[in-house]
Amino acid sequence: MMVIVTENAPPRLRGRLAVWLLEIRAGVYVGDYSVKVRNMIWEQVEAGIDEGNAVIAWREKNESGFDFKTLGANRRIPKEVDGFKLVSFLPEIPEQEDFSAL
Repeated sequence: MMVIVTENAPPRLRGRLAVWLLEIRAGVYVGDYSVKVRNMIWEQVEAGIDEGNAVIAWREKNESGFDFKTLGANRRIPKEVDGFKLVSFLPEIPEQEDFSAL
Protein backbone atom coordinates (compact mmCIF):
# COMPACT_ATOMS: atom_id res chain seq x y z
CA MET A 1 0.00 0.00 0.00
CA MET A 2 1.24 3.48 -0.79
CA VAL A 3 -0.13 7.00 -0.50
CA ILE A 4 1.05 10.09 -2.40
CA VAL A 5 -0.11 13.56 -1.37
CA THR A 6 0.60 16.53 -3.63
CA GLU A 7 0.15 20.27 -3.18
CA ASN A 8 0.25 22.77 -6.05
CA ALA A 9 0.96 19.99 -8.55
CA PRO A 10 0.55 20.81 -12.25
CA PRO A 11 -2.54 19.30 -13.94
CA ARG A 12 -0.36 17.10 -16.18
CA LEU A 13 1.21 15.43 -13.11
CA ARG A 14 -2.18 14.98 -11.44
CA GLY A 15 -3.46 13.31 -14.61
CA ARG A 16 -0.42 11.06 -14.82
CA LEU A 17 -0.82 9.97 -11.19
CA ALA A 18 -4.53 9.28 -11.76
CA VAL A 19 -3.57 6.76 -14.46
CA TRP A 20 -1.74 4.62 -11.89
CA LEU A 21 -3.44 5.47 -8.60
CA LEU A 22 -6.91 6.20 -7.25
CA GLU A 23 -7.38 9.89 -6.38
CA ILE A 24 -9.52 9.66 -3.23
CA ARG A 25 -9.39 13.42 -2.55
CA ALA A 26 -7.88 16.31 -4.45
CA GLY A 27 -4.13 15.62 -4.50
CA VAL A 28 -4.35 12.37 -2.45
CA TYR A 29 -3.55 9.18 -4.36
CA VAL A 30 -3.53 5.58 -3.13
CA GLY A 31 -2.48 2.28 -4.67
CA ASP A 32 -0.74 -1.02 -4.04
CA TYR A 33 2.23 -1.73 -6.30
CA SER A 34 5.63 -3.39 -6.23
CA VAL A 35 8.75 -1.49 -5.19
CA LYS A 36 9.79 -1.16 -8.83
CA VAL A 37 6.49 0.42 -9.90
CA ARG A 38 6.39 2.62 -6.78
CA ASN A 39 9.85 3.96 -7.64
CA MET A 40 8.80 4.59 -11.25
CA ILE A 41 5.73 6.53 -10.08
CA TRP A 42 7.85 8.59 -7.66
CA GLU A 43 10.27 9.40 -10.50
CA GLN A 44 7.28 10.78 -12.42
CA VAL A 45 6.45 12.98 -9.40
CA GLU A 46 10.06 14.17 -9.14
CA ALA A 47 10.13 15.07 -12.84
CA GLY A 48 6.78 16.85 -12.89
CA ILE A 49 6.22 18.54 -9.51
CA ASP A 50 7.58 21.97 -10.64
CA GLU A 51 6.92 24.48 -7.81
CA GLY A 52 4.67 22.12 -5.84
CA ASN A 53 5.51 19.62 -3.13
CA ALA A 54 4.71 15.98 -2.46
CA VAL A 55 5.09 13.19 0.03
CA ILE A 56 4.94 9.43 -0.52
CA ALA A 57 4.36 6.90 2.27
CA TRP A 58 4.37 3.13 1.96
CA ARG A 59 4.21 0.01 4.10
CA GLU A 60 7.66 -1.13 5.23
CA LYS A 61 8.99 -3.91 7.48
CA ASN A 62 10.50 -1.71 10.18
CA GLU A 63 9.60 -0.60 13.72
CA SER A 64 7.07 2.01 12.58
CA GLY A 65 5.58 -0.18 9.85
CA PHE A 66 6.00 2.45 7.12
CA ASP A 67 8.52 4.76 5.45
CA PHE A 68 8.16 8.01 3.53
CA LYS A 69 9.93 10.55 1.29
CA THR A 70 9.22 14.21 0.70
CA LEU A 71 9.83 16.48 -2.26
CA GLY A 72 9.66 20.24 -2.65
CA ALA A 73 9.45 23.15 -0.24
CA ASN A 74 7.53 22.42 2.94
CA ARG A 75 7.85 23.30 6.63
CA ARG A 76 7.75 19.60 7.52
CA ILE A 77 11.03 17.80 6.91
CA PRO A 78 12.02 14.19 7.66
CA LYS A 79 14.54 13.72 10.45
CA GLU A 80 16.13 10.45 11.56
CA VAL A 81 16.30 10.00 15.35
CA ASP A 82 17.66 6.75 16.84
CA GLY A 83 16.71 4.79 13.73
CA PHE A 84 13.19 6.24 13.54
CA LYS A 85 12.14 8.68 10.85
CA LEU A 86 10.23 11.54 12.44
CA VAL A 87 8.96 14.88 11.17
CA SER A 88 10.54 18.17 12.19
CA PHE A 89 8.94 21.57 11.63
CA LEU A 90 10.95 24.47 10.27
CA PRO A 91 10.16 27.85 11.83
CA GLU A 92 7.71 30.08 10.00
CA ILE A 93 9.25 32.85 7.92
CA PRO A 94 7.71 36.15 9.02
CA GLU A 95 6.12 38.12 6.22
CA GLN A 96 7.99 41.26 5.25
CA GLU A 97 5.90 44.41 5.34
CA ASP A 98 5.66 46.21 2.02
CA PHE A 99 6.63 49.86 2.49
CA SER A 100 7.02 50.54 -1.24
CA ALA A 101 3.60 52.25 -1.42
CA LEU A 102 4.54 54.86 1.20
